[in-house]
Amino acid sequence: MTTVVHAIAGYFFMLLVLRVLARRPGSQMTPSDFVLVFLIGGVVLLATMENDRSETNAVLTVITVGICHRIVSHLKQRFPRVGALIDGTPLVLLKDGKWQTEAMGKAHVTDDDVMAAARSKGAKTLSQVKYAILERNGGISIIKNNG
Repeated sequence: MTTVVHAIAGYFFMLLVLRVLARRPGSQMTPSDFVLVFLIGGVVLLATMENDRSETNAVLTVITVGICHRIVSHLKQRFPRVGALIDGTPLVLLKDGKWQTEAMGKAHVTDDDVMAAARSKGAKTLSQVKYAILERNGGISIIKNNG
C-alpha cells in the first residue's frame, strides 16, 4: 500500500514540477530540458519504490501512475478549470505585429522561436503575421495577415 501512496504523491509532484518550470514549445525543448524531465521521473520512481526493488513493486508503481494519469485526463476533460490549472492556457506571443514580451518571458520563448514557426507556415516577415500563439500543447500557432 505504501507503494501506491508514494506513486500517487510522486505523480502529482511531477505534475507540479513540470508546471512550475514553465512550458516551452515542445519542438524547442533543449536536451537539458529532456534530461531534467527524465531525471526527475527516475528520482520519483526510485523514491516511490523505497527499498523494495521487486518486479511486483515496479509493476504496481507503473500501474498506479498510469491510473493517476487517466484520472487526471478525465478530470481535465470534465472540468476545464482543472485542464487550465494543469496544462495552462494559450499565450499570445505576438499581436498585430507587437511582441507580447511579458508572455514571451513567462514561456521562455524568443522572437527567433516565433519567427521559425512563422517561416514554417510560409510567412517570411513579421508584417505577414497577425498573431502568434503558444498553445497548451507547446506548439506555436501562426495566424497570418489577410493582406
